[in-house]
Amino acid sequence: MEMEQFYYDNKIVKKFLYATIFWGVIGMSVGLLLAFMFLFPNLTDGISWLSFGRLRPLHTNAVIFAFVGNAIFAGVYYSTQRLLKTRMFSDALSNINFWGWQLIILGAAITLPLGYTTSKEYAELEWPIDIAIAVIWVTFGWNLIGTMLRRRQRHLYVAIWFYIATVVTVAVLHIFNSLELPVSALKSYSVYAGVQDALVQWWYGHNAVAFFLTTPFLGLMYYFIPKAANRPVYSYRLSIVHFWSLIFIYIWAGPHHLLYSALPDWAQNLGVAFSVMLIAPSWGGMINGLLTLRGAWDKVRTDPVLKFMVVAITGYGMATFEGPMLSLKNVNAIAHFSDWVIAHVHVGALAWNGFLTFGMAYWLIPKLAKTKLWSTALANVHFWVGTLGIVMYALPMYVAGFVQASMWKQFNPDGSLVYGNFLETVNEIIPMYWMRAIGGSLYILGIFIMVYNVVKTVRQGSTITDELAEAAPLTKVTRFRTAKETYHTWLERRPVRLTIFSTIAILIGGAVQIIPTIMVESNIPTISSVKPYTPLELEGRDIYIRESCVSCHSQMIRPFRSEVERYGEYSKAGEYVYDHPFLWGSKRTGPDLFRVGGKYSDNWHLNHFYDPQTTSSGSIMPSYKWLIKNELDRSDTEKKMEAMVSLGVPYTTEEIAKAQQWMDEQATQIEKNLYSDPDFAKTYEADKKYAKENGLEFVEMRNREVVALIAYIQRLGTDIKVTNKDGEVVQTESK
Repeated sequence: MEMEQFYYDNKIVKKFLYATIFWGVIGMSVGLLLAFMFLFPNLTDGISWLSFGRLRPLHTNAVIFAFVGNAIFAGVYYSTQRLLKTRMFSDALSNINFWGWQLIILGAAITLPLGYTTSKEYAELEWPIDIAIAVIWVTFGWNLIGTMLRRRQRHLYVAIWFYIATVVTVAVLHIFNSLELPVSALKSYSVYAGVQDALVQWWYGHNAVAFFLTTPFLGLMYYFIPKAANRPVYSYRLSIVHFWSLIFIYIWAGPHHLLYSALPDWAQNLGVAFSVMLIAPSWGGMINGLLTLRGAWDKVRTDPVLKFMVVAITGYGMATFEGPMLSLKNVNAIAHFSDWVIAHVHVGALAWNGFLTFGMAYWLIPKLAKTKLWSTALANVHFWVGTLGIVMYALPMYVAGFVQASMWKQFNPDGSLVYGNFLETVNEIIPMYWMRAIGGSLYILGIFIMVYNVVKTVRQGSTITDELAEAAPLTKVTRFRTAKETYHTWLERRPVRLTIFSTIAILIGGAVQIIPTIMVESNIPTISSVKPYTPLELEGRDIYIRESCVSCHSQMIRPFRSEVERYGEYSKAGEYVYDHPFLWGSKRTGPDLFRVGGKYSDNWHLNHFYDPQTTSSGSIMPSYKWLIKNELDRSDTEKKMEAMVSLGVPYTTEEIAKAQQWMDEQATQIEKNLYSDPDFAKTYEADKKYAKENGLEFVEMRNREVVALIAYIQRLGTDIKVTNKDGEVVQTESK
């Protein structure tokens, strides 16, 4: 049979690989800065775009979508061409994929520090960027499917199965979770509210971990480990079971992020059941990866590529054992909202995603540059420094989580909390935060070592160019199963059918959980006393979202004695029906705020934003001085209310028409409350006098952002009447 010559596109692989390393340095540097901000809260004092709340989503997006995302594309573009024995379907689509993705990352790097965020975990980017993500992802999928259809290799190798599932599922997750109603060019509201929004978000959030951080990397594992070890995959049958069981079960597990919340019990229990089942396919994949190295352990001792990959698979095994364990209700009751979750997430990110990416890079760069790695010794130094960094990062966070959970739940003999002041639990774990910062420093030091090694390797090698290859053309055969074929062997040569079956597998779980929650009103009982936010409170809530307060504060009191005693009556599903988006949070660096309304005076909140340490000694919250200086932008208030009406919030036409007057009345009352503090009144009048004498514009306090935020915070949790055991009202209904 006559062989056909063609060229593999190495240039696109090089671009994505370089982008992976570049954004890895950026994203992890931001993460290290955040780690030190726990120790030095006012490290970026007064600079709004460098505040913790603005940088935290930038860190997660940069690591997930910039570092890991580019690594996925680099690995997929390299392996797909060789597995299918053809060049990518379209060079133009490949380059649109690359430059479009970099522009999306750049857009995130600009908008998130400026406060343009939806606040939804791993989906913080606003609607124009969401549309761009969908377009570029479809471009990637089009290129991948097109390449499969012009392949010269009849059967699709297991790595390709995982790539297909990734392309399909990420598209579905992103589109449905990002359904939002735009208000302006960079402001929107989620179409889902409260409990529904929480379920859809964590259906997305958990499966973004599954189908962006896991399935594509499993595909890369199935390709690069056999290549690096020069060994075949341990078990073909196990890979089949691993693939289909993983993609079917994973999609159901999202509700385990919402245990003991206001989510209906049936949805929580489904999440628990499937999360426990998930350990089987996850460990099946880990075993398949590790046993592929059988007979190659001598090589593992000397080859840094395999060292990185072994630790990566081990990290995957640890994280996928811990995930099902954390989904058990008795364990989740302890771990949720604590630093245990931070440790869990970073074992997966630093070990599984980070180390597999590093191993892949160390294997690919010499291949592309047609040379040897400049320094194997430096690569080994990177491995040991990085491994020590992971250990020094994760272990202190586990300890911190155990300490937090223990202190939060301890009671005195008289029934009172032993640690009634939340700051006592914060101060106790500061040494662990120091160790985390040191561990993070070691990890990023390893990345800088890699950068140096890669630069030296590329410089000593040849210019990276397209690679000549040849293969026999694919001959036509019957589309029906032959007598010698198993069903799955037949399916492996039918990419379209494989894609359809993968789509069906991932849609079943999402449909069973989400459709009843959205369509059946009885799942979310209404509470008559719960009313929409006033215009000023709505603006304050948007400021709360802009500053990402949800990164450190939850708004979900679980039905535990310790939480009810500390925060107040547990949360009801009907209290969130007007929340677009939901703000339940996933980490308590500070206390829960759901019942904070009326707990402190307006003056206390003003001082707390100006200098948290003056009101709460030992606080690690940074100051938010710009909120006290900035004038509140009211230009879109009516548009925001109209958008809410479209989403089912019952504002009347008259209320929208009188929004500005309504805001003035509420803001003026808060301003009067602030005047009750003599120190505030004296300083405020002095500032007003100074501005007048020097011809400067003076913004009245009632027109400043902090007043809107105070209005929102004072509203939280006040829509229902809560009585104590003696029948006394301890939480009043909102006015």
